[in-house]
Order: sequence, then C-alpha cells, then structure tokens
Amino acid sequence: MTELRTRPAPAPPPGGLRAAARTTLDRVRGGDLGVLPVVAGLAVIWTVFQSLNPIFLSSTNLVNLTLESASVGVISLGVVCVLLVGQIDLSVGSISGLSAAVMAVLYVDRGLPAVVAVPAAVLLGCVIGWVYGQIFNRFGVPSFVITLAGLLGLLGVHLWLLGPKGAVNLPFDSGLVRFAQLAFVPPWLSYTLVVVAAAGLFASGHAHARARRAASLPAVSTRWLLARSVLLLAGLGAAVHYLNRTRGVGWMFVLFLALVLALHYVLSRTRYGRAVYAVGGNAEAARRAGIDVRRVYTSAFVLGTTLAAVGGVLAAARLAAVNQSSGGGDVNLNAIAAAVIGGTSLFGGRGTAFAALLGVLVIQSISSGLTLLNLDSSFRFMVTGAVLLLAVGVDSVARRSRASHGRA
Repeated sequence: MTELRTRPAPAPPPGGLRAAARTTLDRVRGGDLGVLPVVAGLAVIWTVFQSLNPIFLSSTNLVNLTLESASVGVISLGVVCVLLVGQIDLSVGSISGLSAAVMAVLYVDRGLPAVVAVPAAVLLGCVIGWVYGQIFNRFGVPSFVITLAGLLGLLGVHLWLLGPKGAVNLPFDSGLVRFAQLAFVPPWLSYTLVVVAAAGLFASGHAHARARRAASLPAVSTRWLLARSVLLLAGLGAAVHYLNRTRGVGWMFVLFLALVLALHYVLSRTRYGRAVYAVGGNAEAARRAGIDVRRVYTSAFVLGTTLAAVGGVLAAARLAAVNQSSGGGDVNLNAIAAAVIGGTSLFGGRGTAFAALLGVLVIQSISSGLTLLNLDSSFRFMVTGAVLLLAVGVDSVARRSRASHGRA
C-alpha cells in the first residue's frame, strides 16, 4: 500500500534548549530547512539595500512596506492553500481585480453600504473557487487549465463590468479608504497585542506539549516554550517600538497577520489541516486512509479564491480606486512567487501560512529598495525572477536530500 505522507508541522523537539537546538540541526542536515533560507535571504536583501540607501530601513519606509505588503500578502495566503494540495491557481490576480470592481460598483455606483458591497465581493470569490473545485473533481480538468481559463474569462468580466469609463473612484472619507490608508494601531494597543501574541504562543505550545505527554509522546520542555515566547516578545516589541517612531502599525497589516495566524492554526492544529498536508503529500494514500480528497481539493480552491477577493478589496481601498488594471500587471505573479519564495513547495504537502508573510516581505523589500535607488521596474522583475528561481532550486535540492536521507 502506498505510504501516507503528512506534513502538518515538524514534531516538537524533546527536552530543553540544548536538545531543541540539536534536533533543529538534525532536521537541517536531513533537508528540512524550514524558513531558514528565506529569513537569511531577507537579511541579505535588507543589508544590501540599507548599505546602498540609508533610508531603506527607516521607520517611515518600513511602515510603507508593511502597508504595501498586506493586500498581495492576503492573496498569496490563498495561493499557499492551493499549493499545499499540489495544485495551482493562475487566476488569483483576475479574481482580486473582479472582486474589487464588484465592490466598487455596488458601493459607489449603486449606493449600497460597504457592509453589503464588501461581503458580496468576497462571496463572489468563494463561488468562483467552488466552481473550480467542481470542474476539477467531476471532469478531471487540470487546475492549470481551469485557472488559466479563469484568468482570461474573469478579466473579460472585469472589463465589461467597469464599462466605457474604465474606473471607479472610492470616496476618500469612506471607512474603507481610511482603514487602508490612515488607520493605525495606537501605541499602547500595539504593545498590548505583542504581549498577547507572546502569551498566546506559550499557551498554545504548552497545551500542545501537555496533549503529547498525555499520549506518551515526546514534547518540548516548559523552559524551551518560555525561551521561545520571550524571544518573540523581544523581537515584536522592538519592531513595534521602531514602527511607532513614525505612524506605527497599520490596521490593514494587522488584519493580514491575523489571517496568517488563523490559517496557521487551522493547518497545524486541526484535523482538516492534517488532511490538507496528506492530500498534498500523496492523494491516493490519503483517499485510502479515509480522507474525502474531493472535499479537501474544493475547500483549498475556495480558500484561495476567497482570500484573493479579500486582497483585491484591500488593494482597491489602499489606492482609493478600481480601474481596468486592478489585479493585473504583476499582482498575479507576485502572489504566486511570494508563496513559493516563502517556502511553500510546488510539489505539494510542504509549507506553512507564514510562507505568505515571509515571501511577500521579500518581494516588497526588493520593490521598495529598487524604487529608492531610482531603478525602473525592469530590474525589479529580473531580481524577483532570480530570487524565485533560487527558492525553487533550494526546495528541489532539499526535497532530494530528504528523499536520500529517508532511504538511508
């Protein structure tokens, strides 16, 4: 029988700090690099651009970088869901543009309130994902073909919906625009959220460790959990303090982080998350193990298109406008590239929600750094393409290393 391979999360290292470090080193030697390559790459990118332009790591520029990352990051988060089950969605850019157009037409042209227009746009994304899932499951059409057709067809609907005028401007005094451009977390609340995040990490880890001990499985020590939470508290506290030197942390970026954490919990702590990794690792083995593979595929497409719609609405609010180029250009490619650069495998079954966060920070850092150097978009495309190729190459090498390590 085919082996069932699931990768919801690496097993926690047993023992204290020294045992955790030793276990982490063993994983790296076995080809399980985790987020190390992308974190190292991000550090190199920041170091290079800071040396070329001291403004790059200024608080003002980093605030802008986080805000610009949010919309594409949300779209990339949906791409992660689809890639985890071994499929691809080429239409996320078109879906984001169409959803933004639907929201703008309902909100501005039809005069409906935002509480109606925004959910309607998001619901449209959900329905598109469900249709993708039905075509894939019932007719066996490859996801590449389905979503490529969706890219073209939905772009046509987008252009038809906007009509001859080709653009809809959102009122600057609307709640949507204020949320995306002017809404920042008060300093006291930002520090409170940092403390809550560190405490939540410890509580989640402690509960998971206790459950593993109850099942007579190895679990991390309380000392390691405390050290990890203290490091998170110090790191996030320093980042928030630095951003608060100017405008602070935008609520739109906080929304993106909340979505990342929610998806991370679903993938790493629920039965559904384990099913997603199982299907991505080996669909036939997952089917034999009793997993409803068709339902998992459909849910992955629905998550991907729904998050694409949310990202499109956020992008429109950030620009205070929707036009014929919304969701076009490099939005589609950047969203997919961010997921892959962040560590999500194109082969399925490997990756986390944090891949979208790390990947979009890499891409936006490249864009911001080259803009500060007064270089045009041609250099950004070339550099991003090189980084994407490097990320896929590292994933392929690590995959072969894991296979040879497993045979050994």
